[in-house]
Amino acid sequence: MRDLREYTKQTNVRLALGAFILLFVVGVALIWAIYGGNAAGLAFTCLLAALFPVILILFIFVGIEWILKHARPK
Repeated sequence: MRDLREYTKQTNVRLALGAFILLFVVGVALIWAIYGGNAAGLAFTCLLAALFPVILILFIFVGIEWILKHARPK
């Protein structure tokens, strides 16, 4: 029997990675094709800057999950 919680977690990770790859690759490529290399470089820099708070929140959630997992009595 398959663990459905693990399957859900794995699917969510794959969807998030796919969305980020799509945003970075396709988005920056379209900007490069339409506006040129300088605009694509700035767009990539802005996307990286916008990614910082998302990663910070993700690390906070992972830390909270780790604390709760280890605080539960066995």
